[in-house]
Amino acid sequence: MPLKESSLWQETATISTTDPARPLPERVDVAVVGGGYTGLSAARTLAQRGARVAVLEAQTFGWGASSRNGGMVLTGLKLPVGTLMARYGRETARRLFAASLASIDCVERIVHEEGIDCDFARCGHVELACKPAHFTAFARDAEVLAREFNHHVRVIPRSELGSEIGSPRYYGGLVDAVSAGLNPARYVAGLLRAAKKAGAEMFDHAPVEQFVRESGTFRVSTPRGLLRAHELFIATNGYTGTIAPALQKRVIPVGSYAIATEPLPEALTRELIPQNRMLFDSKNFLYYFRLTPDRRLLFGGRASFLPDSTRTVRASARILRRGMVEVYPQLRDAAVEHAWGGTLGFTFDMLPHAGRLHGVAFALGYGGHGVAMATYLGARVAAALAGEAVENPFAELPFPGAPFGLYHGTPWFLPLAGLWYRLLDWLT
Repeated sequence: MPLKESSLWQETATISTTDPARPLPERVDVAVVGGGYTGLSAARTLAQRGARVAVLEAQTFGWGASSRNGGMVLTGLKLPVGTLMARYGRETARRLFAASLASIDCVERIVHEEGIDCDFARCGHVELACKPAHFTAFARDAEVLAREFNHHVRVIPRSELGSEIGSPRYYGGLVDAVSAGLNPARYVAGLLRAAKKAGAEMFDHAPVEQFVRESGTFRVSTPRGLLRAHELFIATNGYTGTIAPALQKRVIPVGSYAIATEPLPEALTRELIPQNRMLFDSKNFLYYFRLTPDRRLLFGGRASFLPDSTRTVRASARILRRGMVEVYPQLRDAAVEHAWGGTLGFTFDMLPHAGRLHGVAFALGYGGHGVAMATYLGARVAAALAGEAVENPFAELPFPGAPFGLYHGTPWFLPLAGLWYRLLDWLT
């Protein structure tokens, strides 16, 4: 079978589109820019609270990384808990970590309330130690999580790691049973239906070309017409463009890539990942992998930091296949049937941010934890716009740009960053 340069997930879901001739409303309470997890979750929350809301998506709903990720719904944040405590103090670190747990509950609640058929399961995740020193750090992290956050994980030594992965490559693991997995494209489709059901008005192929604040409202321009909104919510994450320069210079678009094998024999899948968990390793240039419901191995990672394109997808597919066989030599003859990429949003402090900037509401910068955190922060910021008092520690964090103002939205430094992180992986 020839390699398909498209997301496996997108073949499993029907994501509805809108009538291109339908006019935009003249006025709404909130205009949401971006139709991924953040925007759809925000629209559902706002419409449920009686707001008139329009979602403006430049492509089709879920077109970006929302339908192209690994489908991992993970605890924690990109930064280790020890770093969170050292940087922000015990109380703020606890609130940030608690939000990461609440984000998974938020996804699960929406899936059950809306009856979304997306294979959501609390299967847990395993972080895999690439070096002995990484495994030593796992033990410290587990102790801190239990003592400071009342969150219990299990450290697995190398001698027992066969219970979690059919590979001798790693030096131990850290199991967190709270994490989950799902089909991201079906989840997008379900969020879209839920937002529509709540009363949100949806418009795809409606890229926002400009917005201007005038007379206490926002005038929003698109090729499909103009609308006025009392509030504006930017929900574009790694696809944030020049319409929001203050946000664009604070979020870095980073490519993430994946391949998927042909369907594998059931006995082989049990050998590869015996507990059917979500797996990822401890490198900066990490690999992540899991089984799909139709028994494929999905194997992804930062094969390139550059945003996805035909060239980077093809190059990354070759890199990832080599990595997959290094981890699982038993897959050297397995055919790879899909290869694809998506663009994630990273920030300079490696944390999500959500709240208001220059009068505009926003949520972005999930750093690979977007399935849960985008859903959660989209809903949190939306509830705040609806007048509710909500817990959102990310709104209180300083939101830095690049040092010395050296970045204005074009990530010229990504090749250098890739070399730096490869060097760190070699050194540490």
